[in-house]
Amino acid sequence: MPNEKFDAKSFNPQAFKYKADRIPRVRLNEMRKSRVLAGNPDIRAVFSTQDGTAYARIAMRGLLDGDAVNYDGKTDITATSTKTFEQGVVVVGRAKAWTEKDFSYDITGGIDFMDNVAQQVAAYWEDVDQDTLLAVLQGVFAMTSKQGKIFVAKHTYEATGNLEPNTLNSATVKACGDRKKKFSMVFMHSVPATNLENLNLLTALKFTDKDGITRDLTLYTWNGKLVVVDDGMPAVDGYFPASAGDPGALKVTTEGGQDGEIKKEDVKPYFGTDELTEDTSYVVPGTQYTSYVLGDGAISFENIGAKVPYEMARDPKTNGGQDTLYTRQRKVFSPFGISYEKKSQASLSPTDAELADGQNWDIVHSGEAEEDSRSYIADKAIPICRIMSRG
Repeated sequence: MPNEKFDAKSFNPQAFKYKADRIPRVRLNEMRKSRVLAGNPDIRAVFSTQDGTAYARIAMRGLLDGDAVNYDGKTDITATSTKTFEQGVVVVGRAKAWTEKDFSYDITGGIDFMDNVAQQVAAYWEDVDQDTLLAVLQGVFAMTSKQGKIFVAKHTYEATGNLEPNTLNSATVKACGDRKKKFSMVFMHSVPATNLENLNLLTALKFTDKDGITRDLTLYTWNGKLVVVDDGMPAVDGYFPASAGDPGALKVTTEGGQDGEIKKEDVKPYFGTDELTEDTSYVVPGTQYTSYVLGDGAISFENIGAKVPYEMARDPKTNGGQDTLYTRQRKVFSPFGISYEKKSQASLSPTDAELADGQNWDIVHSGEAEEDSRSYIADKAIPICRIMSRG
């Protein structure tokens, strides 16, 4: 049959894309089902024109505000107008290639390599997208602007110990108050997830494959919110405040060096809020885990596409003959209410490190040059928060 060979001349990119897209992508599909990732026609429209091929600013219409006056027959009615806000959005481009030798086909007796590649490519790009999302969230919670720091403080919940039954409710109400019901999904490391599972607070979701076999997924629900367990979530080793009798506690001293002691300047990072003092403070080593909680429409997502997303190249000489599959993608992951300001970006596509740079992000505002003159959208309208815990 045509288009089944794995070589440059018979490769059908449309058929390959169909094969790759039909492979189940558990994490991103679940995000779409939860409506955390939401399409944005304004983003798609701006990148469909030549005015915004890599970075663009789109308008966000402001809400009605101001106080109503007393309607008593003698008070003048005052009028105000809405403000237009601007949100910066950037296209994230990524590319990857894989090479396979003809000899591999010969030595394995003619394995159906095309279907195998389709499955691997789908999983690979799912992981890349997950890494991009985590870099975006890291950048959001590293914002350096005045209003950005206010957002980070309000939308961060630091648990004193492990996650507990009321942690999620407390974190979401701190972030968004009466809008907490908009939250629908949690990303967390396996350690805090296991602690919740041991408390019977997590329920595993199940997946039935095409053969009718049902198995547990690494997807759970916690208080009705979907949980994705991923060890790529932030986990930082450091020191927590402790008491003298706590197991593993270290006394903070000026010199350190003795058993059960640690030099004050070596207590980094320190996850407590109190001031450390020599000879009276104690700390214990541990890991702080970050869990992200997202709501419906928290991330605007558009697959902008590349001119040639998949293509093959044939090299008949090297290694007796080999084929290389080249893949490309361009996507937008734009947090609702948060603008990518592009203050530190070296090329037309940001790296993960640049996405994680807090100076590149700010709360969506009205655009005045002076920060104190700007109007910002209400941070409680942004359904994004993080939970910091020991486990």
